[in-house]
Amino acid sequence: MDRKNILIVDDEKDVLTVLEKGLTTEGYSVITASSGNDAIVLAKSRHPDLIILDVLMPGMDGGEVARKLKDVPETKDIPVVFLTGMLPGRASKDFRMVANHVLFDKPYEILKVINVIENILLEKQISLK
Repeated sequence: MDRKNILIVDDEKDVLTVLEKGLTTEGYSVITASSGNDAIVLAKSRHPDLIILDVLMPGMDGGEVARKLKDVPETKDIPVVFLTGMLPGRASKDFRMVANHVLFDKPYEILKVINVIENILLEKQISLK
């Protein structure tokens, strides 16, 4: 199996560090960004297989980042997983429409995050056949 590239976007450095370590241990190649603007630049240049995106960030929030990525041909097909501490009822339908999955588990369980990643990447692989 080839190493899949995951872009993690969060303004909290400790979240980036722990997620990066957990995903690297599982065999993923990890790219990190601490802002929405950096995420867009990295997604366009590095073409990750999946993006884990925080929702509440200063400047450009995760929903806006995801919408901008979905509007660009080279990034529109990259799956997006929102990882947030928001309560499920506070997430708008618009917000949910731009994500492949939403984890309302911040702080999160790394095994649950990995399970979601694996399922999405498997679905993507099957749909490409």
